[in-house]
Amino acid sequence: MLERLTKKEDFERVRRDGARWRGKYCTLNAARALTRADEAEPRTRVGYITPRALGSAVKRNRARRLLREATRQLSASIAPGWDIVLIAQPAIIVESARMPQVQEDLLWLLNRAHLIPTAPIAR
Repeated sequence: MLERLTKKEDFERVRRDGARWRGKYCTLNAARALTRADEAEPRTRVGYITPRALGSAVKRNRARRLLREATRQLSASIAPGWDIVLIAQPAIIVESARMPQVQEDLLWLLNRAHLIPTAPIAR
């Protein structure tokens, strides 16, 4: 289960200490999550940034909803123990991106970032 990344300090830490991969519709920043002593298992948290350069609040909210839903659909396959920040790119609005396109872009980014554990390929 994914949790939300909400604190400014966490966003800054991920952007400062993490690695970055850029896709067509979003940029993915990822850093190892800081673990607490009371946690039984590592958790993955995701935060979303939709810059004002994307346009009006309606456009920014649409971009955020697309990213959030794509993340939710892929959440079962994301490795635990990471803090992830997704930054919407202008192409998500300019090209009127649909869910399958955003999901494919996010899956490609997660694979590049090695955040999806690979299973042996069946032949």
